[in-house]
Amino acid sequence: MNKEPLICLPGQRLSIADATYTTGQGTYQRQGYVYSMLAGTVEIIDRNGVKVIEVHTAGEQTIVPAQGDIVTAQVCLITQQYAKCNIKCIGGTVLRSPFKAVVRRENIRATEKDKIEVYKSFRPGDIILARVLPITEAHSYQLTTAENELGVVTAYSEAGYSMVPVSWTEMQCPKTLVKEPRKVAKIIPENIELDGLNLDSDVDD
Repeated sequence: MNKEPLICLPGQRLSIADATYTTGQGTYQRQGYVYSMLAGTVEIIDRNGVKVIEVHTAGEQTIVPAQGDIVTAQVCLITQQYAKCNIKCIGGTVLRSPFKAVVRRENIRATEKDKIEVYKSFRPGDIILARVLPITEAHSYQLTTAENELGVVTAYSEAGYSMVPVSWTEMQCPKTLVKEPRKVAKIIPENIELDGLNLDSDVDD
């Protein structure tokens, strides 16, 4: 018997986040729970005993990053010269399969480029808003966060708590009060949704 797919809305709590249930495509974790990042259908995928919760929308993966697009990406690795990322959303459209991209050190900020340190701007796991630069190599996407509105929108402290911005260069853990350096996105508060992950339709423009 076919079960009706579970439909969810942005910000809807889907499950507890623990050793059994974890976040996947189209979801995010906050304060020990898994939440939906968008409106769509819920899918639970069993991967070696861990249930990965994903949310998918119709028409996914029909677009690819193009020059000038605003994308949501997750930082997965940093070096002294660049941050490697996975593009998860293009505008307000979540992707079923992420695109790999790089933010080079000189493209993190618009000023004092010679003083930029990647580890003081991003950390692995951070969610960032970035703009796609002109594509110079096939299948290689370069991103920039140099604009004030671009940069880190969601980051977790070493203690595992979602941090809050305290300036455009620092975020603070609300539990331990420890501050960590970041290139913080200057987002207008009214447009912040989903724990700081801005998926407003405005980003398509």
